[in-house]
Amino acid sequence: MSMTADPSGPNSLADGLKALRAKWGWIVALGVLFMLGGVIALSCVATATASAVFVIGIMMIMGGVAEIIAAFSVKEWGKFLLWMLLGVLYIAAGIIAIEHPIRAATILTLMLGIALVAGGVLRLFLAFQMKESASWGWVALSGIVTLLLGAMIIAQWPASGIFVLGIFLGIDLIFIGSGWITMGLALRKRA
Repeated sequence: MSMTADPSGPNSLADGLKALRAKWGWIVALGVLFMLGGVIALSCVATATASAVFVIGIMMIMGGVAEIIAAFSVKEWGKFLLWMLLGVLYIAAGIIAIEHPIRAATILTLMLGIALVAGGVLRLFLAFQMKESASWGWVALSGIVTLLLGAMIIAQWPASGIFVLGIFLGIDLIFIGSGWITMGLALRKRA
């Protein structure tokens, strides 16, 4: 077996970075598009929430189909039925999310709020366990912010189900876009 390099791709990390440097403008443009999408999502949070739930519904359907396909590789009858049931439940939940995005968003938002409260409490517990560390204050602050964010979501529930996921999506798109812009501009400086 001979070890030859693939002539269609870069041969080293330096070659890969060189190829990326030539495309820095496209990377910045991608970042701008992500940021624009984030601004649009923040200006239409209910629509962004419904869109996020739609994508989640599609992913659940795809996961359910994968579970059903995996069920046929199981040799035992009982395990086959469990895998099949799990796949059918995923598909059903995905269809419900697509057909009723606001109801699904309301449920997902409540689950998010509960998860944030639990995560905040756990971070606070962790912070007090590491009081000797110099960074324990940052961990405690992170726990307080997470706990308060979860509590705010739960306190406004079910109304928060209409806008929270859209706000999170918009903010995420803006951060993703800023990351791509930063990377593209850094590549430009090195070109």
